[in-house]
Amino acid sequence: MDGKSVLVVEDERDIAQLLRLHLSEFCNEVVIANNGRDALSVAEARRWNLIILDLGLPGIGGLEICRRLRKDMHFTPVLMLTAKAEEPDELVGFTLGADDYVRKPFSMKLLTARIEAV
Repeated sequence: MDGKSVLVVEDERDIAQLLRLHLSEFCNEVVIANNGRDALSVAEARRWNLIILDLGLPGIGGLEICRRLRKDMHFTPVLMLTAKAEEPDELVGFTLGADDYVRKPFSMKLLTARIEAV
């Protein structure tokens, strides 16, 4: 992922900062959005190499963000990172256009591998 830009949409500050720290090692730019409205605005404003998207966000939820991006023909890869761990939640995520789905709590090694795969 060297030279890439990643938008991290995460309202839990500790997780957002952990992701920024880790992703900064192999990405040129890591931007954090901590609510749904800001996330949608930032996601639509430019082209990203990857969006890491939490589902339980203040304002607009992650599923709605994904749905709107896909409806508007934004095909940036979306990796959902969420505590919603039930199979129906995962199926809805994929149905709305997610490229991958990682459940919290997560291993940073596994997340990195999945990011590389996307």
